Amino acid sequence: MSDHFWLNDAQMAGLGSYFPKSHDRPRVDDRRVLLGIIFINRNGLRWRDAPRE
Repeated sequence: MSDHFWLNDAQMAGLGSYFPKSHDRPRVDDRRVLLGIIFINRNGLRWRDAPRE
């Protein structure tokens, strides 16, 4: 796991019920989406300035 992931598996499992259900479409990695949002909020960046990972 990369150093960019600040939530462990137990924490993500606890948040799992808050993510929308998949309706016949492939899901993106919820952890990456959530941690991208946390990164942007912590650092006050624009989305295009965020690191790719």
